[in-house]
Amino acid sequence: SLTSCCFICIFAVLISKVCLQVTIEAVIGGYVVLPCSSAKHDHKLQDIDVSWRHNGSKIVFDIIPHSNSPVTQDPEYKNRVESFPQEYLRGNFSIKLNNLQHTDAGQYICYIKNSDKYQTLKLIINGSISTEQGNQRGTEQEGMGPSLLLLLVCTKLPVLLVIIFIVVLFRKKCSSSQRAAGRGMSLATLESV
Repeated sequence: SLTSCCFICIFAVLISKVCLQVTIEAVIGGYVVLPCSSAKHDHKLQDIDVSWRHNGSKIVFDIIPHSNSPVTQDPEYKNRVESFPQEYLRGNFSIKLNNLQHTDAGQYICYIKNSDKYQTLKLIINGSISTEQGNQRGTEQEGMGPSLLLLLVCTKLPVLLVIIFIVVLFRKKCSSSQRAAGRGMSLATLESV
């Protein structure tokens, strides 16, 4: 029973990790702001070291304001990425990716090195801007289904798993105390006979 309780707890943690991934939808030719922020708001420029990666390895953008070395960047992102230097000290390391292409779809990771924190984003690229405007209402309705389902899973499942964990522990405790009480009663009955 302890094994099943541990499994439930581990499953709840894994579900919450998956739910932390943000999904963003954008259109070909448009732009998107990929959010990344740190809870720490008193950053010093010399401490800031943030890396943006696409699908694990492509260098999208590095934010290292204190470095004089040239920025290394995959050629496909050259002149398409903007950052917001005025926001760095507030802990905002979001980037704006312009002139979106199909190849921009995928997973983005923002790694804030000095805090050992990273944020994961999934970018979905839809058709061209002109087609999207014509089908905007239909796209919104179709997009709501998976998002709503994900929201329900992310918010309700961990709570449900914790409740199951508590019930299992309570039942185990109750059944062991009833067995102990039962043993005590049978001894008292034997002594009186």
